[in-house]
Amino acid sequence: MPDIILKYQAEIWQSIGETFVMVGLSIAFALLVGLPVGTLLYLCRKGQLLENRSIYSGLNIFVNIVRSFPFLLLVVFLIPFTRFIVGTAIGTMAATVPLSIVAIAYYSRLVEQALLEIPRGIIESAVSMGASVLEIIFKFLFVEARSSLVLGLTTSTISFISYSTVMGIVGGGGVGDFAIRYGYQRFETELMIYIIVMMIIFVQAIQFTGTTIAKKLDKK
Repeated sequence: MPDIILKYQAEIWQSIGETFVMVGLSIAFALLVGLPVGTLLYLCRKGQLLENRSIYSGLNIFVNIVRSFPFLLLVVFLIPFTRFIVGTAIGTMAATVPLSIVAIAYYSRLVEQALLEIPRGIIESAVSMGASVLEIIFKFLFVEARSSLVLGLTTSTISFISYSTVMGIVGGGGVGDFAIRYGYQRFETELMIYIIVMMIIFVQAIQFTGTTIAKKLDKK
């Protein structure tokens, strides 16, 4: 291992840990909030089980605004909200607030799209059998769309990693911030290349894992 890597080994592991915290919490919010929001978007659409124009319009506007907001500007815009939620606008935990909001919006749209791919006949069959809304969601919708949901989460996770690299502007740390401060600004090109290669391998591993799981879950 090159001396420059050994020199900053402690900082590298710290930055990796910060990235895991930011991305991990973002994934958690994507699943805990984004999945229900995406499901509601689907169910409240025109012609669906819980058709409700008001709910659909409200959620749709939220998702569209967040997804169309330049992420860097969103981070700055949310600083007062972040300070209100976690008590500070600086640090790894503060960085998770805008990341989590983006994660919710991003994944909810992918969930909606995944559910829209389910043949309408399956839902009609479930209704004819007297299944409740919750039973339709968990025993039919999620089961039929599970492969697409996993692929969507995989794509989202990779996007969250990309977003996390700019969190240095609020002192969030992470691998991206480390590469800029120690690699680029100190002209340690070898160190920056090492970080880039490490991130490429990490992202490829996530993509491979997600794709493999999705294939195993795909019943088609």
